[in-house]
Parts: sequence; structure tokens; C-alpha cells
Amino acid sequence: MNNEYNDYNKDDEYTPRHANDFYQNSSNDLIIDNNLNYINTNDDNILDTINNDKNNKKRKRKKKKNTTWIFVILCSIFISIIVFCLIKIFIWGKDNKDTSKVINDITNAVNVTLRDDDDNTELVNDTNEEETSDYWYYIKFPLIDVDITELKEKNSDTVGWINVNNTNINYPFVQTKDNSYYLNHSFDKKYNEAGWVFLDYRNNNDLNNKNTILYAHSRLDKTMFGSLSKVLKSSWYNNKDNHIIRLSTDTENTLWQIFSVYKIPEESYYITTNFNNNEEYNKFLNTIKQRSIHNFNTNLDTNDKILTLSTCYSDTERTVVHAKLIKRSPK
Repeated sequence: MNNEYNDYNKDDEYTPRHANDFYQNSSNDLIIDNNLNYINTNDDNILDTINNDKNNKKRKRKKKKNTTWIFVILCSIFISIIVFCLIKIFIWGKDNKDTSKVINDITNAVNVTLRDDDDNTELVNDTNEEETSDYWYYIKFPLIDVDITELKEKNSDTVGWINVNNTNINYPFVQTKDNSYYLNHSFDKKYNEAGWVFLDYRNNNDLNNKNTILYAHSRLDKTMFGSLSKVLKSSWYNNKDNHIIRLSTDTENTLWQIFSVYKIPEESYYITTNFNNNEEYNKFLNTIKQRSIHNFNTNLDTNDKILTLSTCYSDTERTVVHAKLIKRSPK
């Protein structure tokens, strides 16, 4: 037998799998088939290594595929967030533009005039006020007078007009059967996330409750109650003339003296409208007065009627203003 075959068996110890894997040529030399599938009998680990390499390559391809999918998903989420933010910015800008137009239309159509006291003007609960009380300073301020009938022709939900000194709050306010409609509808009743100033549905539209409540959004462009946060600043408080609110309805004009301002986590206590007895109401008055971040040094008793303004300070907090009725004049 040819030495070539002996060399393979001696040195490499290869064992053919089948008899057909080798043959003799015309010179009787034993030839190994070039396509021979053989087993290395001395190193079985080679097959394991090959299999491991194949498995590793599969794992790498799978990992790369998974990584690609994760990247695609993250990119999709990121793009979706950007698109969502752009849409919100567009809507916010459009709402602001539409609100400004409504405000301008109202301002051009309605006159808000100052009205001096007359024989029908009534000082409210003045018997308990000391001579040094700020009450006597504020009752000298004129009332405002607005033709509410004209506003009702534009929106039948109109109840009155509110003006807060040294803020942008100078709007008509409305009321409907719930407290949700005007959260996302403007004065013209078109959908608008800026909303409008509205009276709590539980209140009487003659504003004769113990606690009359007005709400509006705190808009970044300072419309609606967006400028109400100014009351929390010392610069606002230090100007004594800022501490009044004026209302005008279709039946009377009223003047209110601010006695408490604060921000508070969202709750329902300060928007209580009905009280079982004077003791309960007196406790309520003392509580909201003590919450104030400024000292207004204002007298309160159970004969007082109060006005509450409420707006968002943040997603979880509210800016709140309380004022008591000090002067009224029927129309």
C-alpha cells in the first residue's frame, strides 16, 4: 500500500467513513477522495468548537437584530413625543390667538365704566368695623358698571363682569349646569382649551351665597386668571389699592375687599358653598383667613358674604383669593 495513505493514518489518524471514500489508481496507489468527510479521532473538540462558533454567530445575529428593533422602537417613541409636543404647541398658540380675538371683540363692543355712589349705594356690614379699619378706605373706591344685557346677546350664559386691580382680569363671567363646559369652551362657546371665567354651578346667579366662587385657567399668556399669581408677590401686596375686586351683574354692582391669598394643594374645602349653621361658617372663615400668606388685617363675621377666585398654580396646587362684600349698588 502506498506510503501516502500510511502517512495519513500514522500522523493524523484519519479514518475514512466509507469504503467509497478511497480508491486505487492505475498504478495501484491508494488515493483518498478529495471530498472525504472524515473524523479527527484525536481532537473531538474541533467539532464542538465549530458548533460553538456557529451558535455564537447565531446569537450575535439575534442580538444585533434585537438591538435594531429596540433602536427602531426608541426612535419611534422619541419622534411620537416630538410630534405630540409640536401639536400641543400649535393648539396652544391657536387657542391663545382665538382667545385674544374674543377678548378684543368684547372690549370693543362693551363699555366698562366707573360709577360713583348714589343714594341707592349700600355699605355692607359696616357696624362692626373700627374707625382705623381699611374698610373705610376701600369703600371710597368707585364701582364698575357694565351692560350685561348686551353681553347676554352674545352669550346667554353671561352672569356678570369681574375686574381685579393690577391684573389682566377684566372679563365677563358665565355659568352653566356644570363646572366642566367652560374649562374648554370660550365665551363664544367654541371649543378652546383656554376656557373662560365661570361661576360655580352651585352658586345662585344673583351672587347671594355665603361663598360665591369663580374659576378660570391660569394661562401662560396671562389671559383668564393667568395674572392672578401676582397676588402672591410682596410687590402686589404692598400696593394697598390692589386689594379690591369689582363685579357687575344685570341687577347690581358690587365691591369686594380681599382678605386672604394663598396657594394650596388641590382640595374642596375652600370651595364650600353651603353651611349648616353659623358656627360651621365661622370656622370656615377663620380657616381661610389664617391660610393667607399676607396679613390684610380684615375683620370677618358670619354676616359677611365672600367671593372666592380659584385657578391652577400647578398640576397639583391652586392659587386662591378670598374677598368680602363691602359695598353694593342696585341698577
